[in-house]
Amino acid sequence: QVQLVESGGGLVQAGGSLPLSCTASTNIFGFATAGWYRQAPGKERKLVASISPYTSAANYGDSVKGRFTISRDNVKKMVYLQMTSLKPEDTAVYYCNLVSNVGGRKDYWGQGTQVTVSS
Repeated sequence: QVQLVESGGGLVQAGGSLPLSCTASTNIFGFATAGWYRQAPGKERKLVASISPYTSAANYGDSVKGRFTISRDNVKKMVYLQMTSLKPEDTAVYYCNLVSNVGGRKDYWGQGTQVTVSS
């Protein structure tokens, strides 16, 4: 069973920084694309950033480019999101995501961690 556990959320002032981390308990981590999504109240869940398993090529949502950095450690089975220059509109629940393409696409999700940016 795949488990993803996020940590690092909290309250931060606008302009501040906050790191998130996600620990995976699965042997497929090294073969799976990892990512972060976020969902604000009343809105759809959207991609924040993703990172490929072998080359660590990163992809970012337009609203966070230049401010957020995603990284991963395949040995520790962890994925990180460093958030800087935070804005009130970054307030959301942030979810860790793992995508396996073995035998067809399957998405795994963490329970989410709240990030609140005060103005």
